[in-house]
Amino acid sequence: MEILGYFLALLIGFTMGLLGGGGSILSVPVLVYILGISPVLSTAYSLFIVGVVASVGAITNFNKGLVDLKTAIVFAVPSFIAVYLTRTFLLPAIPETLITTESFILTKDIALMIFFAIIMFAASISMIRKKSVPSLKKFREQKFNYPMILLDGLFVGTLTGIVGAGGGFLIIPALVLLARLPMKLAVGTSLTIIAIKSLIGFLGDIQTGQAIDWGFLLFFTALAVGGIFIGGYVSNFIPGKKLKSGFGWFVLFMSIFILTKELLFQS
Repeated sequence: MEILGYFLALLIGFTMGLLGGGGSILSVPVLVYILGISPVLSTAYSLFIVGVVASVGAITNFNKGLVDLKTAIVFAVPSFIAVYLTRTFLLPAIPETLITTESFILTKDIALMIFFAIIMFAASISMIRKKSVPSLKKFREQKFNYPMILLDGLFVGTLTGIVGAGGGFLIIPALVLLARLPMKLAVGTSLTIIAIKSLIGFLGDIQTGQAIDWGFLLFFTALAVGGIFIGGYVSNFIPGKKLKSGFGWFVLFMSIFILTKELLFQS
C-alpha cells in the first residue's frame, strides 16, 4: 500500500500539470485511504504538497504567457486571508465529536471528508455543463465581473481552508465561468493562486503546533513535482474543451467515491 501511495504521488502531480488543479482531490484520499494518515493531518500535508507542486507548474505556465496576473491578484488576496484564518482559528475550534446516536457517531474526521466530497460534487456539475468558453484572443477583448471574482475568492478560501485542498476544483470553474478565462489560461492562473494560498494555509497549521513528518512529506512532494512536468507536456496535445469536461467528470467520480466510503463503509 505504501508503494501504491508513492506511485499515486506521481499521479497527483500529473493531474495538476494537466488540469491546473485536482491534486488535492487525489492527495487527501491517497493520504487517508492508502497511507492511513488521519484526515486532519492529511489536509495539512495536502496543502504543502499541492502548494509546492503548483509553484513549479505556475512558473512553467508563466513563462509560456498562460497566467493572467490581474485576475489572479483579484481572486487570490481575499482567498489568502480566508484560508489562513480558517486553518489557524476555525478548524482547530471544531470539536472532535459532532453528533452521537445509538448507531452512528459523526466525528470531525468523517465530517471533513463528507464536506470535502459535497463541495467536489457541486464543482463538478459546473464544469460538466456545456457552456461556451472564449478563445484566448476573445478573452483579451472582453471585460468581466471583478467584484464577483473577489467574493468568490473569499468563499473558495474559506471552503478550501476547511478541507485542506488547494482548490483547483473550485478555482477553475470560477475562472472559466465568472472570469471567462479560456481553459488553458485558467490552468496557469489557477496554479499561481493555488501555490501561494496552499502554502499560506500550511503556515497556519504549523503555527497551531501540528506535528509534521518532514522526511515523508518532502519525499512524497518530490514525486508529485516529477509528475507535474509529465502532465504539463501532455496538456499541449489536448483541447481546452476536453480538459474542462474531463476535469468535471473526474471530480464527480471522486466525490461519489468519498461519500460512499464515508457514509456506507465506515468500520
